[in-house]
Amino acid sequence: MACVASMLVWAVGFPVADELLKVLPPIAIATLRLSMAALALLPFWYLSDAGREWRSAAWARALVIGAMGSGISALLLIYAQERTDGITIAVIFAAMPIAGIALECLFDGRRLTWRLIAGIILSTIGGIAVYGARMGHLNMGLGALSALVSVVIFAWGARTSVKALPDLSALGRTTITLTGGAIVAVVVQAFLDLTGSAAVPWHLIGAREWLYLAIYGVGSLAIAQLLFLTGVATLGVAVATMHHNVAPFYVMVFSLAFGAGWNWGQVAAAALVVLGVIVAQGRGNRAP
Repeated sequence: MACVASMLVWAVGFPVADELLKVLPPIAIATLRLSMAALALLPFWYLSDAGREWRSAAWARALVIGAMGSGISALLLIYAQERTDGITIAVIFAAMPIAGIALECLFDGRRLTWRLIAGIILSTIGGIAVYGARMGHLNMGLGALSALVSVVIFAWGARTSVKALPDLSALGRTTITLTGGAIVAVVVQAFLDLTGSAAVPWHLIGAREWLYLAIYGVGSLAIAQLLFLTGVATLGVAVATMHHNVAPFYVMVFSLAFGAGWNWGQVAAAALVVLGVIVAQGRGNRAP
């Protein structure tokens, strides 16, 4: 239930990000998103147990994990979405269970089987079909590559935060890793501000933009990540990421509210991605 709720909340963020990208540069959006998420969770984490976890947490380790798993992943994600769109990125992220399984093959002794290979092939074909349908061409650029790298880093971060921070609650792991991500984003944005290449256009952020940023940061990141890591702690990263399979359909439905059209060809291609992931997660590919 935590994973289902996580995907519903997370999916809302994609059409919202599409709207924000019409007004703000991508790095500014990611920085504000991560900062708002961390600032929203930090006081709740501290008050939840009077700061006991806060004081005993392995801050250095957790911040490094968050810098990669949350920060770099979020920066790559919004960069990719600027060059594609929310539905395309959601479809690429639907392959996250394959990344989760691959990590378990590398680190947890899961066997590499024909199911995983077949699933990767099907998901790749479906992803390429959606990309071509949305973009009008098959020239895979930096946007698609950034999304794929973001998927792997996010899956790594989710797994590592649970494995390396076992003494923290889901709230603690979510908060501290998002804080690490926010620090990285702020540093990157500060560098851009100093160089004058992509400063935050504060004058363009009105009430509508702040509302969208709150939805994108506090809702689609802080709450979604908290729910997702709750699921990962119980189910493991491979099973928990199964719920990313259906996220593209959530995104397509939510995008209708923002004026996007419905395309059955894209739905069929997205279903092929889901089929590939289901095949990869079949019984024959379970860890011994």
